[in-house]
Amino acid sequence: MSETKTVNQGWVKLNNTKKESNSKIRTKKPDWIRVKLPIGKKYTQLRSTVEKNNLHTICVSGNCPNMGECWTEGTATFMILGNICTRSCGFCNVQTGSPLPADKLEPFKVARSINIMGVKHAVLTSVDRDDLKDGGSIIWAETVNAVRDLNPKTTIETLIPDFKGESGNIDRIIEVNPEVVSHNLETVRRLTREVRIQAKYDRSLEVLKYLKDNGINRTKSGIMLGLGETKEEVIETMKDLRNVGVDIVTLGQYLQPSKKHLPVKNFVTPDEFKEYETIAKKMGFRHVESGPLVRSSYKAHKHIH
Repeated sequence: MSETKTVNQGWVKLNNTKKESNSKIRTKKPDWIRVKLPIGKKYTQLRSTVEKNNLHTICVSGNCPNMGECWTEGTATFMILGNICTRSCGFCNVQTGSPLPADKLEPFKVARSINIMGVKHAVLTSVDRDDLKDGGSIIWAETVNAVRDLNPKTTIETLIPDFKGESGNIDRIIEVNPEVVSHNLETVRRLTREVRIQAKYDRSLEVLKYLKDNGINRTKSGIMLGLGETKEEVIETMKDLRNVGVDIVTLGQYLQPSKKHLPVKNFVTPDEFKEYETIAKKMGFRHVESGPLVRSSYKAHKHIH
């Protein structure tokens, strides 16, 4: 029998932070929330390379359940603009506070990491930097350009914040034109204020529409399930995403990072995820990833085709 471990992380990087306790509901994880430990020669070599060169990936720091599979397929995720976020979402375990100044050498450092690892498809993401006038968009654009300069055959997905909906900052992402631009809606309209706090459901939809209307070929968004949403609300959310031209959608199970974070209200079954996948495909999404362990960057390399 293959060795397995229970996954107990959320969707993003783990750090210590104070969050308001909402953990009265502590649901035992079902058997399907399990993943095989990453194995294989390629994974072992990459893990050794990452540790030897002190490279930073969200795959490792977030202990992603799909790390072994993604690395074997040549995909890895990198977080830029530090590890302190100016927002305090109820599901997220990234530290909230006053971030350090942006590292002007970071674009080169990320590009070098991708080169050393031999990554074929890189996913770039970041914390929210509401403290910066440009929202971090200049470093974002410089990172995409640096990755391309040093890794001309590597394709790129950018999982961006909402930049407060400011078009001038979003334009910088559009100008460097990544193969995929993603912005996660995270949850249904009714739960947005509780789950995302400083974010706005309609603002995120407007960002995704702006990207599509201004030349981004493939737009993408992700939704977490298990926060108390209804089936009707999930379907309505997918309709909203299609109505603003989103091409790719991911649906996965929310997992509570710590007792201080929002509790899991329910575990969505694999059959239910399959049903959502069928519904989403009928809506016309170009790609759909739907399953308990699906995360934003799961099978991301397939979304560029």
